[in-house]
Amino acid sequence: MSAIRLLVLGAVRQHGRAHGYQVRGDLEYWGAHEWSNAKPGSIYHALKQMARQGLLHAHETAPSTAGGPPRTEYEVTEAGTEEYFRLLREALVAYDQKMDIQSAAIGFLVDLPREEAIALLRERIRRIGQWRTAVTEHYVPEDGPERLGHIGEIMNLWVHRADSDATWTRGLVERLERGAYTFAGEGEPFVGVLAEGEENPYATGERHPEDDR
Repeated sequence: MSAIRLLVLGAVRQHGRAHGYQVRGDLEYWGAHEWSNAKPGSIYHALKQMARQGLLHAHETAPSTAGGPPRTEYEVTEAGTEEYFRLLREALVAYDQKMDIQSAAIGFLVDLPREEAIALLRERIRRIGQWRTAVTEHYVPEDGPERLGHIGEIMNLWVHRADSDATWTRGLVERLERGAYTFAGEGEPFVGVLAEGEENPYATGERHPEDDR
């Protein structure tokens, strides 16, 4: 599973229609360029690829008043919406995913109904426990990592990460059960995207050939 597909689909969906530079700005605003592969080249490649796959519809817009080239604006199709929610649900429950995929999923968590989000997070906790049980058939944390030589430190790291993830996820579930945040169907959601022309305080400042498209 690719975090960039989930991130790009989610960013376009929040705008309704967005061009590549807007999507890039949003992902930088969220810090995704630091914790994922959401670099300019990857973003523009994902937009074009998903347009070819029918997940995004590409709209050609008029040239800018400054005389620049026309920009392509993207809109999520029905197939793209289905793919977005499939990726989101999969990322929330799968423990064997990388941190970038989990972070992307948490960023779009409120697009789901509250009860479904809680159920998916509980399933994540169950899968973490299942994974931990499988690992501790070969490695007992209480015995310490030294018994397996320095390689035992790798398994020790895995178990600690699993325990930390489970603890954090339980805390999130408790906050959601107490009513934290606005979920789908509950009212006006929090919008964490930049408005057209709004300055991005976290912009990298690097230009990409397609920034003007």
